[in-house]
Amino acid sequence: MRAVIRVLVSFLGLAGLAVTTAWAQHPQTREGFWIGFGFGYGTAGLTCDACGSTTREGSASGYVKLGGTLNKSVLLGGEVDAWTKGESGVTVTLGNVSAAAYLYPAPQTGFFFKGGVGYANLRVSNSGTATANGFGFVVGAGYDIRVGRNISLTPVANFYWGGDGDLKESGTTIDTGYKHNVFDFGLGITFH
Repeated sequence: MRAVIRVLVSFLGLAGLAVTTAWAQHPQTREGFWIGFGFGYGTAGLTCDACGSTTREGSASGYVKLGGTLNKSVLLGGEVDAWTKGESGVTVTLGNVSAAAYLYPAPQTGFFFKGGVGYANLRVSNSGTATANGFGFVVGAGYDIRVGRNISLTPVANFYWGGDGDLKESGTTIDTGYKHNVFDFGLGITFH
């Protein structure tokens, strides 16, 4: 057990040294077009008029983002966040498509807050597909760890919510008042 702890401590020390070296070689600069994507794990909650509140479920999540740089502290763009889980032949997918702003309160660092509003979607697939669509928002925080002149590893934490509305299949309402919320953590790559 002690050997495992020593290896982990050594690995973390070397990783910290590598990140420090990368920061020194690749300062935080933000300009022009940027794009990023990432994957992670999230927990989702779902409510509806007839079902009340469901038990939170954990599964895979991911995101894609792109946009432009307003100034060294503010980026504007669009972001797609999604969570999906398949079980017993049924796949549930929750997602948001948002116009988002990314604020770097200390521009010399890679730390940022983000927030955005837009479109929310719930999709349930088994032998057919039922969907619900409505308003949604996303908030979160992350850190750009520069590993190259224009490349960052980006750990993120997100919360996104959707007021999906009525669940319909082929135009027929199955259930009403759906809402989703997802907490997720992920790791992505951003190209600046």
